[in-house]
Amino acid sequence: MARKYDGLYIFVGAAKDELLDKTLEKIRGEITRLSGTILDTAVLGKRSFARLMQKRDHGVYVRIRFELDPASLATLRERYHLMEDLFRVQVQVVDERREVAIAEQNVKLAARAEAAAARGVEAAPAEA
Repeated sequence: MARKYDGLYIFVGAAKDELLDKTLEKIRGEITRLSGTILDTAVLGKRSFARLMQKRDHGVYVRIRFELDPASLATLRERYHLMEDLFRVQVQVVDERREVAIAEQNVKLAARAEAAAARGVEAAPAEA
């Protein structure tokens, strides 16, 4: 049974769009070779590191959400270690209950804002 994962990938030296696209295709290809499914890809952009890492001060961050059999995750990580273009990767299991709770909360906040707009009152910000 496949589980959902969020992978956060950091690339250095792949700031050019065509090089980044080619590297992302390699990463997506590794997931699909292991019978995984790509659900979403989001390029988060170039960000600075908090401190120098291997003489580098910034990288391009990409989030890929995918489904994969948990038994294949170790193999996927091993294949990532062989990729020279990939600087760092962090893979986490997606908590489905948390995702549902956040979606429900967003629906409630949107309904409140819509009701307040209908009354002509500015909606109060949600408390954290």
